[in-house]
Amino acid sequence: MEENGEIKVNVKRRVRFRLWVLIASFVFFFSLASIAFCQIIHWYNDGEDIKKLEDDLNNIVDIIEKPSEGIENEEENNNVIDKNEEEPQEQPQEEPEPNDYYTYIYTPFMQVDFTELLKRNSDTVGYIKVNNTNINYPVVKGSDNTYYLEHAFDKSSNGAGWIFLDYRNDLDNLSDNTIIYGHARLENTMFGTLRNALDKNWQQNNDNKMIRISTPKYNYVFEIFSVYTIQMESYYIRTTFYSETQKQEWIDTMVSRNTSSIKTSVSTNDYFLTLSTCNNNSGQRLVVQAKLVKKEAR
Repeated sequence: MEENGEIKVNVKRRVRFRLWVLIASFVFFFSLASIAFCQIIHWYNDGEDIKKLEDDLNNIVDIIEKPSEGIENEEENNNVIDKNEEEPQEQPQEEPEPNDYYTYIYTPFMQVDFTELLKRNSDTVGYIKVNNTNINYPVVKGSDNTYYLEHAFDKSSNGAGWIFLDYRNDLDNLSDNTIIYGHARLENTMFGTLRNALDKNWQQNNDNKMIRISTPKYNYVFEIFSVYTIQMESYYIRTTFYSETQKQEWIDTMVSRNTSSIKTSVSTNDYFLTLSTCNNNSGQRLVVQAKLVKKEAR
């Protein structure tokens, strides 16, 4: 009888132990689910705040599309007929082949009025637009590369951050390599649509290769030469090279990483632009790199 009693006691203990394990597991997983739910709500609210801020900024930003100087004159000169010559007979015109030179020559500069943007945030240093993406933002610059990872343009705390220039760079005095960062937001704000550059159809549109930047002093056009993903590193975000050999080695590496169909020649005489964002939760980076092809003073 005593043996049976001990068996019953042991069975009860095992049952109680399993019950406590079940309860503890339920509490643990419920806590994780609650944390995840709170994070989702927080992420959603950050995204909604960013969209409202975007709409507000779009209402105050004045953007002018500026044709390159000399294009109008060039077209006029081509239409001038010497009075001493007979008027040439019209010849059937063939459809011109796609040509990178004419793509960027005829790409208009983007000129932005920074008056209101600077009133809202004195950290504003430029404005960037990438064709066929949602990237159409003022660019800010902090004293480090962390502040605007967690703060929006109005300096409110926001996990979506903002589009920001590397603190080592100056958009009005270009380094060998100028870097601009932004989060890859799933709701397609910030650099969320930079992933479009990985799409083959996007790459085949020559207009998409041109990245335009405006600053209070200059307007720029950059042409993409490399698109790729890579684990987090510091080599691609070097800003300065101390010899032509060093710069050429960097160029060769960046070109060799290109996984896109875009083919653009680059040299050590070029100034480069690097757009960097997260690609996924594994720490990968999506990188789009371009060279300066046009610049005008304002």
